[in-house]
Amino acid sequence: MIVFVCRPGMIRGGFFMGCEIGKSRIEYRKGSDTVTKIICHRGYSSRYPENTMLAFRKAVQTGADGIETDVHLTKDGEVVIIHDERVDRTTNGTGFVKDMTLRELRKLNAASAYAGGGIQRIPTLEEFFAFLEPTAMSVNVELKTGMFDYPGLEEKVWALTEQYHLQNRIIFSSFHGQSLLRMKAVSSTAPCGLLTDGKLVNPHRTIEDLGLQAIHPWFLRLNQSVVRQLQARKIQINSYTPNTAGALSWLISQNITSVITNYPERAMALRRVIQNKKIDK
Repeated sequence: MIVFVCRPGMIRGGFFMGCEIGKSRIEYRKGSDTVTKIICHRGYSSRYPENTMLAFRKAVQTGADGIETDVHLTKDGEVVIIHDERVDRTTNGTGFVKDMTLRELRKLNAASAYAGGGIQRIPTLEEFFAFLEPTAMSVNVELKTGMFDYPGLEEKVWALTEQYHLQNRIIFSSFHGQSLLRMKAVSSTAPCGLLTDGKLVNPHRTIEDLGLQAIHPWFLRLNQSVVRQLQARKIQINSYTPNTAGALSWLISQNITSVITNYPERAMALRRVIQNKKIDK
């Protein structure tokens, strides 16, 4: 059996910062049937060009539980998948997504910054949903409305969600609370989670006041006190982006709802060790 022990100095702010093979294993919190879900951040983005159909196909092949991705609106009103407001970092183009038509965006190579990625086009959300529908994967769609509001984005995303019958395996997230409230206005049953990167002080109050179901915190902001506070309120905890064995191990041992990671196979291997009793039920 593979087991983990912490070395001195590996715990900082209540968080495991690394681990090594050893004699005693990190124990999961007892009294919970939660199995932490493994969500592929922008697809299998540690090995393939992020937010491309290639990265999504490879994510499904890992056997992980779901995929996280990001959406913007084009100049001609199409919902497309790309992380940044600009295309510069991930493609061979330059400029804002909002200033380009879908046809213009599809001419760009979304794998140009990734050696060996070949030619990958910026996907539409519809293309991604059509691919995802026959799989068992869940999906986390981040509404990228922090810089631009993209009028009508929430309505279009929900319409596609219904068209591809994904209502029961989707959650929407955003740093922009107003976008989540707009999604709730479109459909009161739409599951929503607030993305945060700041210090967490009584975060359950914000989530409950907004009428949301989940919080999506930066993993380094979590500690055991905050985790237990949120779990006691039955608020989902979907944490981004733990990638090291130590960070993943600690989060999984705390039975949080999901980890959104660039390294899904590493996370699944750790989950098998830490939560094996629950997985084998």
